[in-house]
Formats: sequence, C-alpha cells, structure tokens
Amino acid sequence: MLCSELVDVHWVDSHGRRRQAVANLEDISTSGLCLQMDGPIRLDTVVRICHPKGEFRGVVRYCLYREIGYFLGVQFLPGCAWSPEQYQPQYLLDLRTLVDLSAERAVSRPDKPEPDAG
Repeated sequence: MLCSELVDVHWVDSHGRRRQAVANLEDISTSGLCLQMDGPIRLDTVVRICHPKGEFRGVVRYCLYREIGYFLGVQFLPGCAWSPEQYQPQYLLDLRTLVDLSAERAVSRPDKPEPDAG
C-alpha cells in the first residue's frame, strides 16, 4: 500500500556508530516497507523504524538513488509484521480499492450507449 508519513530510522553504521535519520515511509506491506531518505544505508544493515504507535525492525535489502533521494527496501525481521489494524500511516492508499472503484464505475456507466436497432 502506498503511504506517506515521517518516521525515525535508527541503525549502526559500518564504523560501529549509532545513527539516526528522518525518512518518509513510502509504502508498506506485511513483509516490509520502502523508505525515502537523504542518505544511503548499506545493504544487510538492521534498522529500527519508529512510528507514532511503535516500531518495526528489518534489514535493508536494496538502496537506490533516484532524483530526489535514496529509496530503501526493508524486509521485516521474523516476528515483525505490519497490519492495518495495528498501525495506519497518516496517508494510506490501497491501490486495490482504486482498481475496485474503477471497475465498478465501468460496469455501472458504459462509455457509449448502444446504437438503436431501428
């Protein structure tokens, strides 16, 4: 699900220093999430993502630079999962809902009326 909310990210860098940064939570699923950050984090780094109702723990699986920053894919650690009942980011968009609404509109209002057979 696409979302948007600022979260705090904590990790230990390759020199053993504790680090912290603010990130934008871009999307979330039961198995992981995507963060947008100003700087990179090394692959396989364990991160703690703190949100208003608690935290997630996971491992960085990808880190890609795009025009506006770094996008990190984080896979949740065993025993850590997300569900919408436990936590909903401030802005949450379920694409399945949009597809369902679009399909309903297409069925209820055809684009063109059928020509008269007269």
